[in-house]
Amino acid sequence: MAVNVNAKIVIIGCGISGVAAAHRLVKAGFHNVRIVEATARSGGRIKTGRFGDIIVEIGANWIHGPCEENPVFCLARQYGLLDPEALTPENQAMDVGGHPPWVPNIFSSSGRKLKAEDVYRAVEMFAELLHESSEFHIRGEEPWTNVGDFIRSEVQQRAAEKWKDIDAATRSLQLCAISNMLKVECSVNGAHSMDEVGLGASGLYKTLPGLDCTFPRGYEGLIKNLMSGLPSGLVTYNQPVRCVHWNNTEKRENPVTVECDNGERIAADHVIVTVPLGYLKKHQSTLFRPPLPLHKLHSIQRLGFGTNNKIFVEFDSPWWDTDCEVIQLLWEDEDAMVDQVPDVQRSWIKKLFGFTVLKPTERYGHVLCGWIAGHESEYMETLSEQEVTHTVTQLIRRFTGNPTITPRRILRSQWFHDAWTRGSYSHPGKGCSVQDLQNMMEPLPAKRSKSQPLQVLFAGEATHPCYYSTVHGALLTGWREADRLISHYSSSSQSELSKSKL
Repeated sequence: MAVNVNAKIVIIGCGISGVAAAHRLVKAGFHNVRIVEATARSGGRIKTGRFGDIIVEIGANWIHGPCEENPVFCLARQYGLLDPEALTPENQAMDVGGHPPWVPNIFSSSGRKLKAEDVYRAVEMFAELLHESSEFHIRGEEPWTNVGDFIRSEVQQRAAEKWKDIDAATRSLQLCAISNMLKVECSVNGAHSMDEVGLGASGLYKTLPGLDCTFPRGYEGLIKNLMSGLPSGLVTYNQPVRCVHWNNTEKRENPVTVECDNGERIAADHVIVTVPLGYLKKHQSTLFRPPLPLHKLHSIQRLGFGTNNKIFVEFDSPWWDTDCEVIQLLWEDEDAMVDQVPDVQRSWIKKLFGFTVLKPTERYGHVLCGWIAGHESEYMETLSEQEVTHTVTQLIRRFTGNPTITPRRILRSQWFHDAWTRGSYSHPGKGCSVQDLQNMMEPLPAKRSKSQPLQVLFAGEATHPCYYSTVHGALLTGWREADRLISHYSSSSQSELSKSKL
């Protein structure tokens, strides 16, 4: 393919979308590609860590929907990074709609162990409402502005009819279970509250078939394999960018200049910006000269970006059943269907919906991963490890009724206080529409402009119209922007060719 392999391309950020874009461009013959990365490592929000002797994911956890359509799954399989069971056709054919059918253990704040049938009414109703909430965008209507209000008002109406014959205690327990499931959704969506997730746009997210799977030797193996296909020296680490000057505001030969914190100025024909939306929200006003067009800026503001953290906890022996895959914690004073706590400092731990069990036990021992989203999660990051350990210990002792359970150690993520991410991942906020996601991925300058096209391009999970918040979404956007440049040069070289034939 005839492409202008001399075009100078700078990629900002060495997360999966930046690496994927570089990989694609280098393969297409571009030899003037460079990644500038603010930190000392590649991978961005893919971050594998050690917890004692075991490997744990501080960042991205699963391949969501491991099937032939998922490029992360296909690459992981190609690189030999997955367990055999993840590769089976049965595993790829399971369509779980984004919610794997995990075996639960349910505990209540009075120290009772509940059975799944104790809350089945709430579970059924909640699943029904989640499905309904995702259909509003197809119908083009939005009877409530957000998912939280929709679920609460519908539960109230439907419970009055469907649960009228059940006793007050059982009914109260169902509502407490709804609170727990709202907190689960906060973690799934990376939102402080489901009141912040737009109802109309919540259905834009698409799931892929396949039972979510993990990387036994760590998600970073994917990054390492992709990086090994890049020329050495292509990435400059510890090189934060101060400003992207586009439209030749610097009056130089190339239309774009990338100004770094250390004073270096890199001339470019094209820049692919792959920074997280959290960083963009905080720094967009200084990161671009001239500033971003208003419609793009408004979309950055409307899209949501929140925090979802993990707290890994190790025990000498399990206090959950052998077949248990998820532990849910029901607070018996939460029958008002709440997903945020009134006093963050005093009761932040109530936002933790429960734990997933790291399996198989032979590999991980007795380790749980607690999940906590929102402002409560951001507050948790400010506490000492000792304070977090103490609060988690009290929580588990209260819910199990066993005052002797003592964690061996804990490890937590702190994504909000990571200056380069400012949170975890994106979700459609209130007032969001598909147009906002289109605006996010629109290159600068706008098509109508007479300036050189495709000066600033945008990639990263928050720029994918239906796989936002996922690794496969991020990867696909890196490929998308690389392909945009490849096709730009192949079509312009075609037109040069046809001109020369005239």
